[in-house]
Amino acid sequence: MGLEPVRKAVAGPRMRLLAAAGAAAALLAVLAVTALDQPADPGGAVAVFEPEQSGISQTAEPATETARPTPTWEGPTVPPIDMKLAQGVDSAPVTIVEFGDFKCVNCGRFARTVEPALRRRYIDTGVVRLFWRDFPALGRESERAAIAARAAARQDKFWPFHDALYAEQSGSLTDERLRAVAARVGLDVARFDADRRDPALRQAVEQDFAFGSQLGVPGTPAFLINGEVFFGAQPLAKFVAAIEKARKRR
Repeated sequence: MGLEPVRKAVAGPRMRLLAAAGAAAALLAVLAVTALDQPADPGGAVAVFEPEQSGISQTAEPATETARPTPTWEGPTVPPIDMKLAQGVDSAPVTIVEFGDFKCVNCGRFARTVEPALRRRYIDTGVVRLFWRDFPALGRESERAAIAARAAARQDKFWPFHDALYAEQSGSLTDERLRAVAARVGLDVARFDADRRDPALRQAVEQDFAFGSQLGVPGTPAFLINGEVFFGAQPLAKFVAAIEKARKRR
């Protein structure tokens, strides 16, 4: 299936895996759209819906419809969304959320062989909007690269940097290599280095990782396609089928 399992959490208490890999898929599905449409609740919970108050009928005849309270959902706090880590138009009928790791071999396979076709067929044509969420579960290099990619985003180069990192995965993600990639995609390297030291970027990466962990993401790449769980760097045809299914449900 092309799913890179979580082998170890990033070192440090803030980056520990917060939930077992087998957490309920229903939680993923419920929070998929919430993660895009709802701001984080400062109180630490995400209230998606509020139940409606229904009155009592004053007539003897039964009502034609019985009011149903809308379910209320509370779950992990949704991290803020950096729109520079998104591709596609706001009006796209299908939303894909990707949880990825720059050291993940299967993520690289998806980025090189499937994602370009999805961009041409669905993202560039207004059908799909793709959002990236960091899930750096494979060690310190994964975390370092995730922070570097967010630094690149501050210069509007997240996706070129993302593509360049995945284009060649044979080497280690050292500072020297990250700086070389930054220069190759046209970044101001001095600014890139300064931004990588900003604690806000590390915090953003850690928030994404904690969020995915609480959702029970078992490995990378992991996707939510209009709330449907979709795991692994599967063939293009599988993605096409899932996207077309999501379009029909709109």
